[in-house]
Amino acid sequence: MKTSAFLYPWDVVGDPEAAGRTAALGVRQATLAAAYHSTRALTPRHPAHRVVTAEHAAALYPVDERRWRGRELRPYPAGSWAGAEDAYGAAADALAAAGLEVHTWVVLAHNSRLGAEHPDTSVVNAYGDRYPWAPCVAQPEVRAYLVDLAAEAAVRPGAAGTELESLGWYGLAHLHAHDKIGGVPLGDAAQYLMSLCFCAHCRDGYAGLGADPDALAVAVRRALAPVWAGDLAAGVRTIDGLLGEELAALSLDWRLRSARSLQERAVAAVRAAAPPGFQVLMHADPVPYHCGANAGVDPAHILGHADGLVLPCTGGPAAREAMLGPTAKHAGPDTVLAANFTVVAGMGGSPATLAADAAHAAGLGATELRLYHAGLASDADLAEIRRALAAL
Repeated sequence: MKTSAFLYPWDVVGDPEAAGRTAALGVRQATLAAAYHSTRALTPRHPAHRVVTAEHAAALYPVDERRWRGRELRPYPAGSWAGAEDAYGAAADALAAAGLEVHTWVVLAHNSRLGAEHPDTSVVNAYGDRYPWAPCVAQPEVRAYLVDLAAEAAVRPGAAGTELESLGWYGLAHLHAHDKIGGVPLGDAAQYLMSLCFCAHCRDGYAGLGADPDALAVAVRRALAPVWAGDLAAGVRTIDGLLGEELAALSLDWRLRSARSLQERAVAAVRAAAPPGFQVLMHADPVPYHCGANAGVDPAHILGHADGLVLPCTGGPAAREAMLGPTAKHAGPDTVLAANFTVVAGMGGSPATLAADAAHAAGLGATELRLYHAGLASDADLAEIRRALAAL
């Protein structure tokens, strides 16, 4: 199976051995971040540093000022943490010289600095709280920014394809600063209700579908009240069970319309900017109401636009079946279904079982593998990856 390892540019820039070490894992491809969110990342083998703190979401290449001049919403430049002015380009050149095919990795609707500086762009929950890390993907200005960022960051010189992450709704769930939101366990349905947006644009959207947005917000708060009270039965109820079938359907209709049209526009913009044969994949989850880096999608719809999906498959057989089962039945003969495995043991991955896990994923319809994340992994993790890929 074709396998790609995720990397940040700072994993490679300044480390002359990084590209060759990645190729020696047995992968054919590197998926290299071109636009990424804020993070604090370990670099366990870099000769110049051990920790990189990317202070805010940034483009990891010099942006085209002709595209962005005069626009209020635009990509932020990276700081010195990136390692070079064109950190993506420098890392991509080194990886290509090591014999690896390079694809871009583009994070879109996840940007805390954007939300801090332009608070009106953020998702607003039913209680009036803003989520600065989560741009509202229904807002026209946000959508225009995301589509242009997708086209520019995806189609970097020499790239053979791209993987678009966070191309949809982001919600409550987010590793944000020192998170203290675990005091009340939230099930799938409660997470969804806490992620519904009530910004001015979304309120107009609900009204356009026949709902009173004030009444919908009240209904959401009423539905969540037993969850805050610690009612364990409420915590495992479905969205319909908490909110009611009619309001649940209406809210999901608005969100799906917004996300689908954004996804269509972003994929089309990338294709228009890309050379022939350029591969466009999307990080996704086949449950349409899910939020986050792996945006919820209807596989039958999105596979009519993208060349394939990257699906989170870390965990046991049930986790892989939940991702690949609903997706593989909609795949065509050329569809890419990449099973994404965390291979960093310290981050919950299982590199020691990678060969068996990958074989199971292939049996469910996976055509490729993604390994998260070669730059973060320990030497012991890398040794397990080499053994697994050699066996495969």
